Amino acid sequence: MNTPVLIGVIAALTLIRLGLAAWMPLAPDEAYYWVWSRALAPGYLDHPPMVALWIRAGTALAGQTALGVRLLGPIGAAVASALLFDAARLLFPGARAGVPAVLLLNASLLLGVGSIIMTPDSPLLFFWTAALWAMARLAAGGSGGWWLAAGGFAGLALDSKYTALFLPMGIGLWTLIVPAGRAWLGRWQPWVAALIALLLFSPVVAWNAAHDWAGFVKQGGRVDDWQPMRALGFLGELVGGQIGLATPLVFALCMAGLGIAVSRGWRGRDPAWSLLAALSLPPVLVFLQHATGGRVQGNWPAIIYPALAIAAGALRLTQRRWAGAAALGLAITALAYLQAATDIVPLPPKLDPVAIRFKGWLGLMQQVQAARASTNAAFIAAEGYTLASELAWQLPAGIPVIGFDARWALTALPPASIAGQAGLLLRDVRRTDPLDTAVWPTSERIGTVERVGAPASIFSVYRVVAAGGSGDAVELPHR
Repeated sequence: MNTPVLIGVIAALTLIRLGLAAWMPLAPDEAYYWVWSRALAPGYLDHPPMVALWIRAGTALAGQTALGVRLLGPIGAAVASALLFDAARLLFPGARAGVPAVLLLNASLLLGVGSIIMTPDSPLLFFWTAALWAMARLAAGGSGGWWLAAGGFAGLALDSKYTALFLPMGIGLWTLIVPAGRAWLGRWQPWVAALIALLLFSPVVAWNAAHDWAGFVKQGGRVDDWQPMRALGFLGELVGGQIGLATPLVFALCMAGLGIAVSRGWRGRDPAWSLLAALSLPPVLVFLQHATGGRVQGNWPAIIYPALAIAAGALRLTQRRWAGAAALGLAITALAYLQAATDIVPLPPKLDPVAIRFKGWLGLMQQVQAARASTNAAFIAAEGYTLASELAWQLPAGIPVIGFDARWALTALPPASIAGQAGLLLRDVRRTDPLDTAVWPTSERIGTVERVGAPASIFSVYRVVAAGGSGDAVELPHR
């Protein structure tokens, strides 16, 4: 496959992704991040702010629509593909590694599906790939200015997700182990690059300092979830999940690329192979170590694949091998796209990833509106941040949506003014503990509403009267 054909493939994939981004309803987490975009801040409990900034930019261009929320995902994946191609070309001149690297990465579900659903991984992978590209230009003999570009992209990656800490770690490791890297330590560029990254990340640090280090504590708290007796199960989940998300043959080629990168990088201190190893091996080892006692979410290792796609592309495999791996991955991705768009394969709700995240929200909102109309409720409140976010996204602007969750107190959303008003409260039907009478002095359960076709999505509906103090309650925005 030549470069013009590759450009056509990426263009076609981008158009398909944009179409699906416009067609599919928002998942709850996407609605949650959209709420962030309407109350911009330097940080949030769960993540740094970049996903909110991307959504804010997308909705400024395409409106308060699903496409607007997701717009920069497919576009960012296309630009990242171009950067990955150039990085492979620079690191391995003459090896024609760019075409297989781009195809293998785009054939994975991690990018193929991940570029449609707007999460912090979308900007993270873009800026991670951009930093890899800048470092590739440096490793190929570029000027010291590429250090500054790498520092800027690293800082923006840190503003996207905390796992981006592996990026400056990997760059620092490469600088120390490669003679060409150590030669830069006596010059100003790498130190200024580190300062640029720190300055870009400093608003997130300042936000955490002003909020009792809530974001850092939440992410660091995952270490406390330590269950070594379940190590084999967690390790199996990690490996099996990566085989599925990368797709089987793409995963195999990436792991082969990792092995070669580590071997050649360590033995020969080759700048190209060492760079790929330094950006992929540390997170691999940390995630494997974590899986000996805790669950590793399937999307966490996504950061290893840009470098490993280049490594796989540089293995000098026959076109039949890498093209076959890419074809299988693209076929699996196409099935995922088809399932998302048409629900062509009927699956039990508990086994259907589309149903779990996307099904039934419109029907649920119609039930909620009917309940509000029949009770003349002044507001709709929800326990649980994802349900509240979906309500804010789906319900008309004339219906106040009130969120009750401790994390809302860490946002810039306005406090709810509902004291003494009668409204409806939704909470998961599986909760059996009584309502907080300090918040809801008067309450009566009047029925349930349900996301039809989705698992465990029945919510109790209470007629409530709000107390004078609303606690952590905030009023959420509407479209």
